[in-house]
Amino acid sequence: MSEQEPKTDKFWLYVGGTVFAIVAGIAIVKQSENEKFAPIKQQIEQENAQMNIRVLN
Repeated sequence: MSEQEPKTDKFWLYVGGTVFAIVAGIAIVKQSENEKFAPIKQQIEQENAQMNIRVLN
């Protein structure tokens, strides 16, 4: 009789790959959002810095 290789259960490998793909997708979307709104955030910070004037008597 020929020896058969034991079949390995790849369920957790598939679950891990799917979870990794979802997390990577979310990270890519969040990064693109940060890049898209970076100029607006910088403008708001500049406006806040200009409005932060203290009057001393």
